[in-house]
Amino acid sequence: MLQRIGTGLFLSFLSMAVAALIEMKRLKNAQQYGLVDTPGVTIPMSFWWLIPQNVLLVAADVFTMIGMQEFFYDQVPGELRSPGLALFLSIIGVGSFLSSFLISIIEKATGGDGHHSWFPNNLNPA
Repeated sequence: MLQRIGTGLFLSFLSMAVAALIEMKRLKNAQQYGLVDTPGVTIPMSFWWLIPQNVLLVAADVFTMIGMQEFFYDQVPGELRSPGLALFLSIIGVGSFLSSFLISIIEKATGGDGHHSWFPNNLNPA
């Protein structure tokens, strides 16, 4: 079960690396077609470019979630299995909440005083 979790984490890393390469390609297309300063325009790029990173991300979630669920079910005493599985699900919820909170903090910290935010409305400038 720990190998499943490790495989899921590795696939998650690989998915982010593929996403970075695809984003570099998208930015190059935006520059090539002169769409850097037009945030409302669609970049001429097929949506099929998103399939590899999303397949890897789904596979990572499957491996990680199943591995974590097995870990919490197997390593907890019989009397605490129900609270153990509840803890497993609450970890996912707390992680999502902290992720949203972190994005809000970064937006406020980097977007004030006329500075460009790390999460701009226009994603096309390199």
